[in-house]
Amino acid sequence: MNLRAYWRFVVVAYQFLPLIVAYARDRRRFILFGSSRDVSSDTRHRRATSLLDSMLTLGPTFIKLGQLLSTRPDVLPPEYIDEFAKLQDSVPPAEWDDARVVLEEELGAVGDRFTEFDTDAISGASLGQVYYAEIDGQQVAVKVRRPGVKELVEADLKVIRWSLPLLIRFVGDAQAFSLETLADEFDRTIRQEMDYNREARMLNEIKGNFRDHEDIRIPSVIGTHSTGRVLTMEYVPGTKISDVEELDELHVDRSALAETLQRAYLDMIVQDGVFHADPHPGNLAVQDDGTLVFYDFGMSGYVDPFIQNKIVDFYAAVAAQDIDAILDTLIEMGTLSPEADRQVMSDVMELAIADARGEDVEQYRVQQIVQQVEDTIYEFPLRLPSNLALVLRVATVVEGVCVTLDPDFDFISVATNYLRENGFIEEGVRDFVEDRVQEGRDAVESSVRIPPKIEDALDRVEREDFHIRADIEDSEHVLDRLGRRLVLGLALAAGGISTAMLYSFRPNQTVAIVVAGGLTVLVGFLLYRSFRKRRGIRATPQFTRQNLREREEQEGASGALGFGDAAVQPSPEESDEET
Repeated sequence: MNLRAYWRFVVVAYQFLPLIVAYARDRRRFILFGSSRDVSSDTRHRRATSLLDSMLTLGPTFIKLGQLLSTRPDVLPPEYIDEFAKLQDSVPPAEWDDARVVLEEELGAVGDRFTEFDTDAISGASLGQVYYAEIDGQQVAVKVRRPGVKELVEADLKVIRWSLPLLIRFVGDAQAFSLETLADEFDRTIRQEMDYNREARMLNEIKGNFRDHEDIRIPSVIGTHSTGRVLTMEYVPGTKISDVEELDELHVDRSALAETLQRAYLDMIVQDGVFHADPHPGNLAVQDDGTLVFYDFGMSGYVDPFIQNKIVDFYAAVAAQDIDAILDTLIEMGTLSPEADRQVMSDVMELAIADARGEDVEQYRVQQIVQQVEDTIYEFPLRLPSNLALVLRVATVVEGVCVTLDPDFDFISVATNYLRENGFIEEGVRDFVEDRVQEGRDAVESSVRIPPKIEDALDRVEREDFHIRADIEDSEHVLDRLGRRLVLGLALAAGGISTAMLYSFRPNQTVAIVVAGGLTVLVGFLLYRSFRKRRGIRATPQFTRQNLREREEQEGASGALGFGDAAVQPSPEESDEET
């Protein structure tokens, strides 16, 4: 395994070397020295295309990594997000002879276990592929793990771990944090996706939670024909959820469908604590009567009670448009850096809320906020702890699907009504009284706790045993820069005085004057550079509907709805985990 990993490291390094050199030159034009470079949007598009080709060349692990990155705007600029969205398309299936080996090792002879089996895969994906079959007249979909994929994934995961320290050198603190959590999340999720026993358990658990929802359909698992590498499920056909023209022909209420989708995910995340984490259009379908169908539970997860409570607090704060409460909740969840400029973030959140409500957002206002972010902080201070990464993925992708169904869909209104109907948030006198009672209880507890602590502190002062320790938080290395500027300033002053004295009192010492003058100019240039703004790849606030409108304006008659090539996929009944 290690030898294979070493070889894969060489292959991966060869594929990514041109981009690594380009990123290094963005920071220092001549690798070891020089100023940083501005990177245009066109350049990022070209690099994203090149990186996409490399991922396709490297195979299943990196295809999955690209799919995960396509939902992480905290890690990559929007140009990369757009390109990586194309990885949601199907992948050519492995040869049937290779897949049959896996199938027969797990279940026995195909002819003995299935009354009918179509050897042409209806869907091919990076980790598995799906076939249509029948068992005693029952239509089923048989998902088979790609042969040899586990060994390849294990080697590639080692490569990613070895490469992570190098990648972190090219990004800021917040993006480094997101990269580390992304690596942890990817390692965990890709291993989970290869375990079809786990997928069957998650599918059954979520199906049980929705057993009373008539407007939601989840396929059943055929346990007698399922193992760790083969998963056999009920075959449930339907229309892809992003195929709005066909939905209109079926007279499906797309706005109601979008609300059903969002409420289903609120049920999963806020109440059930277990959720389907891959809601892209290929994994969602609609039956003729408007029933919403979920496919592929390979990527799924749990939400711990703390995050559930904080999500409720976040939606309650959004419903009340209490910006301070929103920022406090994000900080408590670990999503927002405590050192972030609250005024700038307040403006960003106000704009995001307006966009989520479907309100028109003027372009100049977006540019104004982006300029504020760039002028105030070097990098957008949003980060993703590992326990929130999948939740954000769901929120991001579900928003895109809902906007496709209904461009005027009001997420906040639906979420607020949902939380109010289920008793998570309340308004009126009762809420006010409960808040005042809690404040009174906190005040009484404080009045009991504080006096003994004050007495203890005074006793320590009297015994001269009272010490104060101060820790300076300097994640942006401000003190280092100030110290460097101070040293350079002193060196510049000394050099200037030395050069002037040599010129005045030793005019014949030409070489000494030139050397002293040259060193003084060099020190002056270094001091000037230390005051210049840092540049490079910045993450900027992105708003789904705003980006959608911009793309619609750019694409004009094409009528694209922001999903790019991912909207052109096989029918949902032919979908698999990455279709």
